[in-house]
Amino acid sequence: MTTSPPRVLVATAVPAERDAVARAFPGAVRKALRPGVTLHRTADDGWDLIAAGVGPALAAASTAAALTAAALDRVPYDLVVSAGIGGGFAPEAPVGSLVVADAITAADLGAETADGFLPVTELGFGTVTHHPPAGLVAEAAAATGARPGTVLTGSTVTGTAARAGLLRARHPRALAEAMEGFGVAEAAAAHQVAVLELRAVSNPVGPRDRAAWRIEDALAALTTGFGKLAPVLRSWNPHE
Repeated sequence: MTTSPPRVLVATAVPAERDAVARAFPGAVRKALRPGVTLHRTADDGWDLIAAGVGPALAAASTAAALTAAALDRVPYDLVVSAGIGGGFAPEAPVGSLVVADAITAADLGAETADGFLPVTELGFGTVTHHPPAGLVAEAAAATGARPGTVLTGSTVTGTAARAGLLRARHPRALAEAMEGFGVAEAAAAHQVAVLELRAVSNPVGPRDRAAWRIEDALAALTTGFGKLAPVLRSWNPHE
């Protein structure tokens, strides 16, 4: 028995990232308007791209809008991919490299106490981490050369060495930092849809130095990485 390729929603933060992903696919991209979100549909049937917005809240809202519209249209997605550029923790994730999340973690969701930071889970509610399917992460890493590890989500980008050190102390497996992955994962979890996160590193996590950012190089790496990732996702069976 043959199965159809999974339907995939790719959520980026901004149009430049969305367009970088789109360049990995042949053919024209067409727009499809849905309440609260604009889909960009590739010629490769079953792939929709959205520029979901910056930050976990807007990313969650836009992703949820797309997931709800698909469910109401009776063509639900099988996988949501949070994709884009981000900061990398040196030396494990240098500028230009790719990171695929085996854990998508909210770095600042919790409470500050006299004894230090407590994640929301230790306060007795919510979650701070979503885990993509392990087999899919392994296949994505093998196909793209991406390093698997934790990708942190924060509402504020790290801009100091002290903050970078604090994050590494709290999250020793962290390889990258971005602003949308956890929001996308929360929306996917609400719809019981699997999630994956792929980040191309544009700058080191640490002191803010715009001159050291390599955004165009990271966008090019994202295009190349997605070109290698797409066959993996097409053959992935969400029911295994």
